Amino acid sequence: MNVENQLLFLFSAIGALNGFLLSGYFAFFTKSNSRSKYFLSALLFVVSVRILKSVFFFFNPGLSQGFIQIGLSALVLIGPLLFLYVRDVQNTGTKKGWILHVVPVFVFITVLGVLYPYISNRHIWRTYIITGIYFFWFLYMIFTGFLLKDLLKKWVTRSGRLHTTEIWTLSVYIGIFFIWLGYRIGSFTSYIVGALSFSFVFYLLLLFWFFKRTKKTLFFEEKPKYASKKITNSEAEAFGAKLAATVAKDESFKNPNLRLREVAEALGVSPHYLSQYLNDNLGKSFSAYINEYRVAAAKTLLKTADHFTTEAIGNECGFNSNTTFYSAFKGITGLTPAKFRKMNT
Repeated sequence: MNVENQLLFLFSAIGALNGFLLSGYFAFFTKSNSRSKYFLSALLFVVSVRILKSVFFFFNPGLSQGFIQIGLSALVLIGPLLFLYVRDVQNTGTKKGWILHVVPVFVFITVLGVLYPYISNRHIWRTYIITGIYFFWFLYMIFTGFLLKDLLKKWVTRSGRLHTTEIWTLSVYIGIFFIWLGYRIGSFTSYIVGALSFSFVFYLLLLFWFFKRTKKTLFFEEKPKYASKKITNSEAEAFGAKLAATVAKDESFKNPNLRLREVAEALGVSPHYLSQYLNDNLGKSFSAYINEYRVAAAKTLLKTADHFTTEAIGNECGFNSNTTFYSAFKGITGLTPAKFRKMNT
């Protein structure tokens, strides 16, 4: 191996190694308990597996076919994990919704690999399976782009100041996009992707160092403006009244997709401040707070709207499923919707 190839191998391999190290750091050593850190950890892990395969295959064409298949299969999870990470950062996902994006895809690629192993079906993999995987990854890039459309617009038009979390999220998205692009252009993408991955992960490390030096919260949530300041009782009382008026205005609580971030923006405060008020002063989560309004509205309809089924009333009041409606209603009133209706008609 000549000096040029040695340098290419070194920089590419360092990129993959850094990816594994950061993956482990995010999963086990960050203080945040948010799911987003696990999605990011898993995302960096599968990207690093794929990069490592590219590096070793480029410099060792006789690489085990099984390892090649694992590296290629890892690609199928990059798109879903990126989407889940961004969605969780923006507080727009459900607690168990990630299962639908990861488990079926993992099972499918595993079964496909068993039925059509790479070692004996290289033509099928190179012609159909790999093309399909890259297309699947690209679709998720589009879905994630829709989640980030407002952020991307703000960045492109410079219509507002990007916060730390927003900068970080965009960096991850753009980095993954360039890795996808690197794989899709040219016939010599192996070492280019290695270099891209190194550049990407090195960029993450620079951000890591910058945020640490400036004492900003790393990656997963904006450093709370109010972290060292408790909300006083008088302040909480005024804020509570403002919050109640905002949620009740136009019955926004009936929107099944209402998010904490949206309400915080309407109130002119940070999401952390609203979350702090709900948790510290009221002792409840955002969903529990909103569900109280929904249940109150449902109680009124159960008493007066005889022509509505209980399921229709749940939907009308903002619950996105019958199970959620029944669970919330019984948790607050101690009765099922049907029993409450029977007792009040």
